[in-house]
Amino acid sequence: MCRHLAYLGPAGAPADVVLRAPHSLAVQSYAPKDTRGGGTVNVDGFGVGWFADDGYPTRYRRACPVWTDPGLDRLLRPVRSTAFLAAVRSATAGMPVSESACAPFGDDDWLFSHNGVVFGWPESVVGLAEDVPTVDLLRLDAPTDSALLWAWLRNALREDVDPADVVRELVVRVAATAPGSRLNLLLVGRDVLVATAWSHSLWVRSDGPGVLVASEPCDEESQWRPVPDGGLLVAHRADDTTTTYEMEKIGQPEGDGRT
Repeated sequence: MCRHLAYLGPAGAPADVVLRAPHSLAVQSYAPKDTRGGGTVNVDGFGVGWFADDGYPTRYRRACPVWTDPGLDRLLRPVRSTAFLAAVRSATAGMPVSESACAPFGDDDWLFSHNGVVFGWPESVVGLAEDVPTVDLLRLDAPTDSALLWAWLRNALREDVDPADVVRELVVRVAATAPGSRLNLLLVGRDVLVATAWSHSLWVRSDGPGVLVASEPCDEESQWRPVPDGGLLVAHRADDTTTTYEMEKIGQPEGDGRT
């Protein structure tokens, strides 16, 4: 399974949790502690995205293991951001291994990642694809389940809607048409973070000023709390001193995601 993390709060350093923490995302990519859903090594690419000083996201993606990129540490060393997302990828059989297939997906307002798989792809989500404008389907980053989920979300977010409502609707809908799917989603905007735990692990750490969510805890700090399976977490950044979050149960995944 893939691994991912996201942060919202006062300006923080993505390198700290992506590369430097004791159980950083880079370590999780080859030595995960929770392997439900199968897969232990994420060799099929990685990506990091952050909201830059101009208020727009910057993304760096590569179709290689995160530990093989010698330039990543130097790239991230000066970066500080109030909102960022990073992911490492273990490609589902039959889906391409390419830079464009790696999270984060994004546009001028959002960064998105999917940790999991849509069962029965693509037949199981034909109805979902029908809701996406044809031009968006033609411009999919890659022919993958994650790219379609992002296209659907991006189209829905063009309206004046609550992003949490949109993510909730997407998970419930895909879970109904593709039972057994694993749908851990991360959606990050300038001042909001939405995450789901659906048949895979997700943890949250909050120290008041900032909120960090990750597939597995990045360190031994006592503030880490598990997000219940079938749960949705929403964090809002009020200012540089306060970021709050709340959780709710949105459903019960079929099975526990283990093989």
